[in-house]
Amino acid sequence: MQEEKHYGVPLERSDYLKLKRNRNSCKPEHFAKWLDGFGAGRRLAVDLFSGAGGLSLGLQRAGWTVAAAVDFDERALETHAANFPGMSLHMDLGSPDERDRLEKLLEPAKGKIDLVAGGPPCQPFSRAGRSKIRSLVDHHGRDPHDRRKELWSAYLDVVKRLEPRAVLMENVPDMGLGDDFFVVRTIEEQLEELGYATQVRLVDAWRYGVPQHRKRLILLARKDVDRFEWRQEVEEKNRTTLRDAIGDLPELTVVATERVGQRRLSYSKPEKQSAFAKDMRKRAQQDVIWDHMTRRVRKDDWEIFDGMDSKTLYSDIDPDLQRYKANHFTDKYKKLDWGDLSRSITAHIAKDGYWYIHPEQNRTLTVREAARVQTFPDRFRFAGTRSDAFRQIGNAVPPLLGEAAAQALLPSVEDQKESGGLQPHWRTVRQDLTTWAEQRRAGDDWYQLPKLTPLHAAVVAILSGTRIQPDQLLEIVEVIKDRTTLTRSALQALVEAAPTQAARSRIDRLAVVAGKPSAWDEQKWEELPGRLKMKPGEASLYRLLVDEDLLWVGQGALRVAARLNDTDSHRTNRLSDGRVNLVKLVGAGENAPLRMAALRLIGNTLCRARQPLCEECPLSKYCAGRDSASEDLFTDALSGTHGRASQPS
Repeated sequence: MQEEKHYGVPLERSDYLKLKRNRNSCKPEHFAKWLDGFGAGRRLAVDLFSGAGGLSLGLQRAGWTVAAAVDFDERALETHAANFPGMSLHMDLGSPDERDRLEKLLEPAKGKIDLVAGGPPCQPFSRAGRSKIRSLVDHHGRDPHDRRKELWSAYLDVVKRLEPRAVLMENVPDMGLGDDFFVVRTIEEQLEELGYATQVRLVDAWRYGVPQHRKRLILLARKDVDRFEWRQEVEEKNRTTLRDAIGDLPELTVVATERVGQRRLSYSKPEKQSAFAKDMRKRAQQDVIWDHMTRRVRKDDWEIFDGMDSKTLYSDIDPDLQRYKANHFTDKYKKLDWGDLSRSITAHIAKDGYWYIHPEQNRTLTVREAARVQTFPDRFRFAGTRSDAFRQIGNAVPPLLGEAAAQALLPSVEDQKESGGLQPHWRTVRQDLTTWAEQRRAGDDWYQLPKLTPLHAAVVAILSGTRIQPDQLLEIVEVIKDRTTLTRSALQALVEAAPTQAARSRIDRLAVVAGKPSAWDEQKWEELPGRLKMKPGEASLYRLLVDEDLLWVGQGALRVAARLNDTDSHRTNRLSDGRVNLVKLVGAGENAPLRMAALRLIGNTLCRARQPLCEECPLSKYCAGRDSASEDLFTDALSGTHGRASQPS
């Protein structure tokens, strides 16, 4: 066969696994009866964009019952209906009409839905598209031109309609890192306006028992208390390894080009079984393992796998066996390590398994092994073909991670009604920061805060890397305070006001746009960084000062956020956890750029690395570790070291 010659193995499509619905599942027409029966007295949740049910299973483990799950993937919904009670609904939530229909279906549960959870696909907004975000939010994502970007807003719309006590949203970190957390900050702002306290965290899944490298973004919100208590994380020495996860599964006979594994195989409990494996075997048929099967192996792949270990790169493989250019596919093949975590299981595993080669057997991971690594128990079956199962598994939220996040939302016995309602901590912090920034903008710090003209912002930005003092910088910008364009005489005045040769050299860069009024047109403000050949840091500061909503990831601002949160993220995880801490302070909305610039100002002038001026800091009363910081400074003073304060200002 020509196809065999091309692919190296006979092409095969596995059998289609048809699953029976869960005995406690229900159809929409019977939902009211289900609520009075199986659902009576239970803590109910709704799972949006549910997929096969990884997050649903996490909610279930944490104590919720999923009353309704919604997705557009029919195979995933068939899986969900087989494994969970309640409704499994086929809907496109990008359609406002479908959201209307969902609201009507859930009307019998009005006031009974405790939690709305889900992982909406959240493609980050580009900066060019941010001007549309307010109308998207206000109109619940009714923009017909880009449905993928609407789905987070559709998710938020359902939350507004159902008014649950708590909200859980899970997504990939790129949702935040790709656009300065713009979408995440907007969602937080909207939830806070509805009376929720919120928390955003970047979480390593292995810290909650998931045996793989997988970092996820978790957004939590709740109306009862402003507290999110996560359970204790697993220490690195106690993490669940790949051997812990799949080491007890039956060894498969692997012969090149022949079938690998079966739908049903015998299972024998080993003498030593990991705690993880015991958990995965709960409620499974005692002597059976299901879906322990994977793709056939090509003869050349069998030979490649046989010569690999966990450190082998694709470029290390015998060139005669390579089918891809080694310089383009440096990580095309990955043999997993028994003593380590697995590579993150993604939907790509449905296309090929080369990233997931078994540590000992010359094959890729089976469906059951991939499910184990994602923390689906052995009793959990996946509808459809083998490829359908791999795709559902790769797209899922690891249930153990979902459980940990959900536990942080368990109801509190505290009654907020007596205290006049919930006052979210970070919302209060942001309000005080905004007030302080507005006061400073009215004084001598005007040039450090938005909304500057392009001229003022450009001058401050190009001088930002010099070592001149704030009062010297103020003297320079005061020369052009009443100007909106740069004449040649004004340029000369700036040069004369500069106190150092380095500052004069930087101001000279403005010569290319001096005497050109059109260059300073506010409609063309985005062109200036390019014309002035600004470095990335200068361009970022320029955009912030003209009032663009972005995260300015400078050391000073990161230090303020880290100290307020009592962490060292400004030193250890600047671009991930450090930015998440910034998000809490910056928020979203019209004043977000003002708060961001204010944090930069505080970090540069008050919350200094050495001897922070805590008494002058407008955020000191919110500082999580101020007392310990004061003790450190006192100790430094006695010893004469005056070292950097390691705690918040």
